[in-house]
Amino acid sequence: MMELYFVRHGKTEWNLEGKYQGGHGDSPLLPESMEDIKLLAKRLNDVNIANAYTSPLPRAKTTAETLISDMNQTVTLTVVDGLREFDLGIMEGQKFVKLEKEMPEVIHAFRYEPIDYDSDRIKGESFEEVAKRTTAAVKKIVSENDENASIVIVSHGAALVTLIQSLLGTKIADIRKDGGLSNTSLTHLQYSNDEFKLIKWNETGYLHKKLESTDTI
Repeated sequence: MMELYFVRHGKTEWNLEGKYQGGHGDSPLLPESMEDIKLLAKRLNDVNIANAYTSPLPRAKTTAETLISDMNQTVTLTVVDGLREFDLGIMEGQKFVKLEKEMPEVIHAFRYEPIDYDSDRIKGESFEEVAKRTTAAVKKIVSENDENASIVIVSHGAALVTLIQSLLGTKIADIRKDGGLSNTSLTHLQYSNDEFKLIKWNETGYLHKKLESTDTI
């Protein structure tokens, strides 16, 4: 049975400021994120990781590199373009509160009602497009690893929610049913006989801190 550990990248400056980053925007990890990654490494300390994969965006790649270093394991890290965040078009780099006033129906749909999300309006990707892109990437990863391997996959909040729920067979309309994912969180799936099974969603207890609204998307 394959174990898949999905990690959302550490908290960034734009996360703290309440800005959308998306598939093209980026900002540095906060100093506190390095401590959070150490705690995540400790959580995974007893897991023999065969391979790790990351989105190419710096916030995810830095998280993955730091995690591997902190785990003191010899793990090959592969950059996979299919794991990048949603292309959020004109939303990228803009503050949540500003867009909530200017296009409330678009933001509400993105966060709560994916079936109503109008990606054309913001010149970005749809949930369907992201689901197709990210699931194809993970299925390729699965096919390239031993059936009993433990794998780490580092990506982004909205992309990971869409990816993981899609792997579990969740319809687009229900993609947000379990809520979002927090920075430096761990979501654990098992894979066997062409089926993905959820073991733990958005685990954060190892961080030993009270999460803020800017930690989760």
